[in-house]
Amino acid sequence: MSRMPDARARDNQTRRIQENITNVEKHFGDMCQLFAAYVRKTARLRDKADLLVREIGLYADTETPSLKRGMKQYADHLAKIQDYRQAEVERLEAKILEPLKSYGAVVKRKREDLKTTQSARDREAKQMAQLEKTRQRNPSDRQIIAESELQRATMDATRTTKQLEETIDDFEKQKIRDIKKIFGDFVTVEMSFHAKALEMYTFAYQSIHSVDEEEDLEVFRSSLHPPDYQSRLDIVRANSKTSLDRTGSFLSTSGTLQQQRPSSQQTRGEQEEEDNEEDEEESDEEEDDEDEEDTDDEN
Repeated sequence: MSRMPDARARDNQTRRIQENITNVEKHFGDMCQLFAAYVRKTARLRDKADLLVREIGLYADTETPSLKRGMKQYADHLAKIQDYRQAEVERLEAKILEPLKSYGAVVKRKREDLKTTQSARDREAKQMAQLEKTRQRNPSDRQIIAESELQRATMDATRTTKQLEETIDDFEKQKIRDIKKIFGDFVTVEMSFHAKALEMYTFAYQSIHSVDEEEDLEVFRSSLHPPDYQSRLDIVRANSKTSLDRTGSFLSTSGTLQQQRPSSQQTRGEQEEEDNEEDEEESDEEEDDEDEEDTDDEN
């Protein structure tokens, strides 16, 4: 009966250890699920941001030079943020999820240790009950055997209880360290991402605000009247001027020719008169020659 208070204390101890293990199993499991959901959400945000970066790049290709340049740089900075977000996802999986998942196996081992200790205590309680029955029957030999069995059961229960206390103490110590490390790593990973992201967001802001509005407006306005339109207009104007110049030159040349034609006609008329006069002179000379010949014949 003197062992009963000690047995009750051990039972309370076992119950407290059982509650501690159950709390760790439950809450670590819940935190693991929620952290996993957080990581999945972050990964989906990364994927959506990648689609946004792609769309910005496609639209930038259709825009004016300065706006295109600014949007391309803006998209590049957003893409780098998604690279950092990918690194964030990988670090959260390695530093947060994996340690939390490992506690499933840790809790399982602690339950086995607790079960072993509880079995030893049950054997002790059984031997104690057996001894009480033996004492009531008063056979001395059986009482000695029962006391011996009880002593071994008590020693075994004490040993396993001490081992359980040590392993649970180590478990509690490791649990506190792991919680500090896991939560600290979470904050470190998030701070690292946000620090890099803030830097890239700053560059992205500067890139989009470096767009030269006047330059793009000038390019847009020029696109309404393409360069070849002006060149064609200049060519038409030049051709028109050339045609007018040629027409004027032709008209002036024609007037000169018309002025020259009478003199040319007059020259040809004078030439014909001279030719006629020469013909007449030749005819007169021929007639004179004929008259001379006739006179010679008469003589």
